[in-house]
Amino acid sequence: MPSCRLLHARLAAFTLAAGLVCSIALAPTPSAHAGTMTNDPKGFNNIPWGTALDSRPELTLANSAPHIKEYDLKTGPLPLGEAKVDMMRFSTFDGKFARVTVRYRGKNVHTQVLAYLQAQYGSIDRTPGQTMRGVNQQYNWRGTDTEINMTYEGQGERGFLFFESAVLAPRFSDLLAEHGY
Repeated sequence: MPSCRLLHARLAAFTLAAGLVCSIALAPTPSAHAGTMTNDPKGFNNIPWGTALDSRPELTLANSAPHIKEYDLKTGPLPLGEAKVDMMRFSTFDGKFARVTVRYRGKNVHTQVLAYLQAQYGSIDRTPGQTMRGVNQQYNWRGTDTEINMTYEGQGERGFLFFESAVLAPRFSDLLAEHGY
């Protein structure tokens, strides 16, 4: 027969596991919506994925690291439809154009950016029962060469948008294992 101490330890472990499961199940989850990309741009702003950006006259170097270089447009961020965004940064991995990062603020700008993306790349999945509102909203469009990922944080009214090469963008994550922890 197991000792009282062993039974107490098992009961404590079970209670901890049950509490963890309940807290995960009851935690608010972000709403996520995905759509099939109807018009894959195969790049951004007529710059194909994989292109070298260091000699492009409209760009200026913003940051440089051993594998990654980031560039800003000399004239400032391009509008996305009617939306004026705060930041637009072009990134290369080992000299090949792989990602555009966009940041914006405000619910109205978010609505304009979302409308632009749906007009350009296809509507998002609006399965009955899903909500279009929430603390965090995520939207994704996937094409053969391009992935677009959008996150909007309702609490701070901040939006983050990534236009990425489906082939090159995963290489950014490869560096995490090399330089992480």
